[in-house]
Amino acid sequence: MQWIYGRNTVKEAIRQHKTQEVVIQSHSRNDDVIALCNKNRIKYRMMERRQIDNLVGKVVHQGVIASVSDYDYTPLNDILKGIPEGKQPCLLMLDGLEDPHNLGAILRTCDAIGVDGVIIGKKRSVGLNATVAKVSTGAIDHVPVAQVTNLTRTLDDLKKKGFWVVGCEADHASDYRSVDYNMPIVLVIGSEGFGISRLVKEHCDIQVFLPMVGHVNSLNASVAAAVLLYQVYESRHPFSR
Repeated sequence: MQWIYGRNTVKEAIRQHKTQEVVIQSHSRNDDVIALCNKNRIKYRMMERRQIDNLVGKVVHQGVIASVSDYDYTPLNDILKGIPEGKQPCLLMLDGLEDPHNLGAILRTCDAIGVDGVIIGKKRSVGLNATVAKVSTGAIDHVPVAQVTNLTRTLDDLKKKGFWVVGCEADHASDYRSVDYNMPIVLVIGSEGFGISRLVKEHCDIQVFLPMVGHVNSLNASVAAAVLLYQVYESRHPFSR
């Protein structure tokens, strides 16, 4: 069991019937959360602010926390089976991502454009936790995440199933706008400090970069993922005037 926090995160967990108990700060403006608990027959109790802080720390909980079971990962085969027939598949692989804020923001973007699933490694990678849930504002309950032992072996298996692997990498890469993403793809985003690992990079069919004309030479991982994912969306759903 773990505590999640934040109004949107808790409300989505209530809707998905994933909460065991909801705690609401006394004298807070959370009548809508109480109404949602009553509607879904979820028990709740009132606490003072200091009591809630003792449970979750001094985070921005907005006067609402909830206890939930640990977040489950989805087997990759189940993610693949769940892709609707006729839909062009899009998976996102995160190679060594360590910041839960980045993962939460990435899940939010994945939900926005309809990514079929996210793949992370079991080692040297952030997992699903309360911070990820808070930053994702509920997207963690809608975007399946697979945790795999070996990223390169997973890419090999996906390539045999017809996926193309597109890595975000600065060296020897094409402008991300020059690629037609209207094909089954696995988009790979590397770690915050080191980018894509050598072995994973060797499994990429296409490498793309984001042009930058300012003074910094890299973007936050969640920002880079958002730019690329929306380019994938644009490639598959071109805007018509």
